[in-house]
Amino acid sequence: MSLTNFPAGNSPSTPVVKVTMPALSEMKRQGKPISALTAYDYATSRLVDESGIDLILVGDSLAQVVLGHDNTLAVTVDEMLHHTRAVRRAVRRALVVADMPFGSYHGAVSEGVSNAVRFIKEAGAEAVKIEGPRTELVRALTDSEIPVVGHLGLTPQSVHRMGGYRVQGKTAEAAERLRADSHALAEAGAALLVLEGVPREVAAQITAELEIPTIGIGAGPDCDGQILVFHDLVNMTFAPPAKFVRRYADVSGLIRGAVEHYREDVERRAFPSDEESYHLPAKTREAIEDRKLRRA
Repeated sequence: MSLTNFPAGNSPSTPVVKVTMPALSEMKRQGKPISALTAYDYATSRLVDESGIDLILVGDSLAQVVLGHDNTLAVTVDEMLHHTRAVRRAVRRALVVADMPFGSYHGAVSEGVSNAVRFIKEAGAEAVKIEGPRTELVRALTDSEIPVVGHLGLTPQSVHRMGGYRVQGKTAEAAERLRADSHALAEAGAALLVLEGVPREVAAQITAELEIPTIGIGAGPDCDGQILVFHDLVNMTFAPPAKFVRRYADVSGLIRGAVEHYREDVERRAFPSDEESYHLPAKTREAIEDRKLRRA
């Protein structure tokens, strides 16, 4: 691990040890769990980073939790770049990974590499994440000095092919296919692997066999690390949570209560108070009163 260069306007008083991809690999070797969360804006990312999270994913889940789409398919490269830039400005410690959105790497390998370069060069991402067993693309990205995070199991960009968000790898054949795909991605150069929506036993076997770290989401506790969508973690989504989601706070209730309190204070003319208002200097007030008297 090495010291980071901190974003302007966010300089720390003490040095912070930057999390790197090799550092995450070392955590796996030492048996230290890796913590990861999604984030999509400066304020949230700064809070997540200051909380000591190891990896921040600018996930294409922003399509749903930030932009209000029904699934992840609608988000564009430009939108993902916009949010990745915001996150990168906030982060001093965590490794920043950008999701490659649907359509940005599904054609020619050269097009996928070109789009990935934009995330590294223009937005400051330190790795990109792609879904599915795309070994040729992983190899090309790795050859282009771009760290790759693979993603197997329940891959949200494949929602139409899968017929919904369904647990994957439940049969012996499907589990073996996941295992083979995970090995293929690692051999192609993937530095990290997200396992989503797979049986615990399958994730545990893959984790034990791979040298690269695995990050689970709905894949049981045996992965090398865990990731959740930030908005699920703090109850800022408007749909029933998945089985694997644990809500650690009710931020939606806190925000709703604060906004309702504010509205009530405005309606009662209790906000702003005199103490929260600006006033003319005494001499200016006296001059205005004098003018009023002269006009009278």
